Amino acid sequence: MKYLIVGLGNIGKEYENTRHNIGFIILDAIARAFNVFFQQERYAYKAELSFKGKKIFLIKPTTFMNLSGNAVRYWMQKENIPLNQIFIIVDDIALPFGTIRIRPKGSNGGHNGLAHIDEVLQTNEYARLRFGIGNNYPKGKQAEYVLSNFSLDEQKFLNNYLERSVQAIKSFVSDGIENCMNEYNKPWKPLL
Repeated sequence: MKYLIVGLGNIGKEYENTRHNIGFIILDAIARAFNVFFQQERYAYKAELSFKGKKIFLIKPTTFMNLSGNAVRYWMQKENIPLNQIFIIVDDIALPFGTIRIRPKGSNGGHNGLAHIDEVLQTNEYARLRFGIGNNYPKGKQAEYVLSNFSLDEQKFLNNYLERSVQAIKSFVSDGIENCMNEYNKPWKPLL
């Protein structure tokens, strides 16, 4: 059994810790938890790990957000991974900071990375974890907001939310999408 976990983001120092890069940030947290490292390969930084007898490929596309589908398709085909064993990790401004929403399929919600994956795969029937980055920005400042760093208040809790996201991804692999949704779509706040 092989799984492809894709964290969406943009490469480059200027994007490193931005809200829009939460997919990369979550994949870095998984890599740390399993003590594995990313190597630059075709279309992506890639790391591999084993979990409960299953092989997991972590990829952070190097195509930039708007061309994420190219990396997803390439690694799906190269590793022969079926659509139902793919999990896309993405930021979502419609959700409060730290909120996780897991779905087995769905619309791209205006997210350019998901839109390109839909276009390239010719389907939106793949699992995704949307991580809420909040929407505390003035009218017309959405682009600046998603490319900004998390606030100091948010940073205090970010590691708790990252850990919960890592647990959700492990649940997707070991327990399946339905059980994962039942457990991780519940409201949750870190203990202070």
